[in-house]
Amino acid sequence: MTAPANALRSIVIERRLSHPPEKIWRALTETELIGQWLMPNDFRPVVGHRFAFKAKVKPVGDWDGMVHCEVLACEPNRMLRYSWVGGAASNKTHGSLLDSTVTWTLTPVDGGTHLRMEHAGFRSPENDFAYDAMSPGWGSLVNKLEQVAAAL
Repeated sequence: MTAPANALRSIVIERRLSHPPEKIWRALTETELIGQWLMPNDFRPVVGHRFAFKAKVKPVGDWDGMVHCEVLACEPNRMLRYSWVGGAASNKTHGSLLDSTVTWTLTPVDGGTHLRMEHAGFRSPENDFAYDAMSPGWGSLVNKLEQVAAAL
């Protein structure tokens, strides 16, 4: 779905997971566990830490396949926010530059955790392809995140 020019959009996923916030937090913040449900990385849950994800998909155009990130906020077992910058300015649609943020919010509920993920900052029209591709993708990744947490 195409948004009006210059519009900013977000992908939001909300789920009730049957695991305590501590397990979800581990799956969100331990490098090896993140690699099981998202991508290989060098993440550390420290504000200011710069890290990268290596995409499992083939890079497009001038994009090198890396997503460059920085931890912007980190409240253990509650909230994690990081920048998410990937793509290339020379790619006009598929693989275009995406300068965005991802925020994970964990709220304890009876029998588990309410998880909210927001990937914000998709600009239209240049990021429409990424938005359309990543919208269902994040839902699948949250399913994998829950599976990783269940195994802890």
